This record gives sequence, structure tokens and C-alpha cells, in this order.
Amino acid sequence: MRDRFNINNYSNLAQRVITALIGAFVIIAGAVYSPWIYFITFGLILAFSQMEFYKLSGLDGMLPLKSFGTFLGTLIFALTFFIEIGHLDDKYYFLIFPLVSLVFFIKLYRKSDKKPFTGVAFTFLGIFYVAVPFALLNVAAFAVDGTFHYEIIIGSLLILWASDSGAYFAGTKFGKTKLFERVSPKKSWEGFLGGAGTAYVMSYILGKHFNTLPSWQWLSIATIIIIAGTYGDLIESLFKRSIEIKDSGKALPGHGGFMDRFDGLLLSAPFIAAFLKIF
Repeated sequence: MRDRFNINNYSNLAQRVITALIGAFVIIAGAVYSPWIYFITFGLILAFSQMEFYKLSGLDGMLPLKSFGTFLGTLIFALTFFIEIGHLDDKYYFLIFPLVSLVFFIKLYRKSDKKPFTGVAFTFLGIFYVAVPFALLNVAAFAVDGTFHYEIIIGSLLILWASDSGAYFAGTKFGKTKLFERVSPKKSWEGFLGGAGTAYVMSYILGKHFNTLPSWQWLSIATIIIIAGTYGDLIESLFKRSIEIKDSGKALPGHGGFMDRFDGLLLSAPFIAAFLKIF
């Protein structure tokens, strides 16, 4: 009886749908309920994603500071949140630089590390590639008037998920023309256009129901996610191909790992935060 409800017994598509629905419910409900639940939820996603990145780097022979790098990443995320919510002065941003510099001190005392600067570089890359985008989500969430707007976080994720879903189904059904065959042989221009279409439809719906941003800004965020999100997916595919693996992990049935699910967000978040702060 128990095995009947094991998610691994379902098809890959069914696993994707079940995992996506559960994950979406947790993320959306948490963000709507309280900024603190959002903070905890995304802090955990960040930590799992960064640990995944460091684990994959280790498969390629690199020796990043996994625990300390993840600690720094979550600390930067927390620091950004507390500054944006008004509990800390923005002068505390300057703590980031000496804290990150501690990586050099730690590596200095690792006698068995034959290539310390490679380890330092990948430790920094994990922070910059994974942690900083999540920290910039905090900036985006508070960008309008200095108060937390869950609509920006949820809206951006809904556009991203709509884009991913549209690309998946359009690519599966109509995909023929390769988008970037050297990096990701399964991705097609048909899938890209299908994802773009569903992303713009979602942004139009958000413009009608979420008044935090005007419609033109939702459409602009959709454009950012369509372009930057696609490149984020391709970059992670390039990373995985370089170490000859299919998925970044097995934590999310049907999707792989946390980086597989949030790769598009990693490149989109910096552009979204910059767009909302400037325009």
C-alpha cells in the first residue's frame, strides 16, 4: 500500500507536476503569509542550491569551502533582507567584504590543498552565482516603496514557471530547430517561443490582478525572464555537461536538484532587481 503512493512510481511528467504543485504551494503560501516565512523558505532554497553547486564542483576535482561558502551565502542573503526590511542600517553592507575575505585566510591553513586559488575561485563563484541572485530578490521585493511586496516575488516566479512549462510542452510537441545544440541538444526555438508566449500571457494576467507594478513593468520582467532565464538554463546545462552529469541533484523528483529548478532565476534576479531600482 505504501509503495503505491511513492512518487518514484509515477512517470517523469507526473513527478514534475506533483513536485511543482507542492513546491509552488509552499513558496506562494509562505510569501503571502509573512515576509519572515518568505525569508526562511528562500534562505533554505539558497542553502540547498549552493551546497549543490559546491558538490558538483567537487565532482570536477575542485575543493571549494563548501560549509563556509554556504554560510557566507546565507549570511549575505540574511543581511540584505534585514537591511531592506529596515532592521539594519545599510552601512552593514560593508561587512560582506571582510567576511568574504576570510576565505583566503582559511585556505592559507589548508596544507593538503594543492591548488588553493582554484578552491578560492570556486568558493567565490558559488557565492556570486547562487547567493547574490537570491539576495537581490530581497532588493526586488522591497524596490517599489521600501515595503515587502510578495506580488513581485510570486509574480516573477509565476512568469518563470509559465515560461519553463510553455517551453517544455512546446518543445516536446513541436521542437525541431535546435536552439543551442552544443550545450543543450533537447532545447529548440519552438520551445523557446512557446515559453515566451506563456510568459507574456502570465505577465498580462499579473498586470490585471497585481497592482504593485504597472502592466508595462510586468511585461518588461517577462522579457527579462524569457531572455536571462533561458541563458541561465543554458549556462547550467554547460556546467553539467562539463562534468558529465544529467541533473544537479535528486532532491526534487522529476526536476533533479534545486539548481535545475531555479537556474533561470539565478540569472534573471539581478536584472529584475536592477530594472525595478532604476525604472
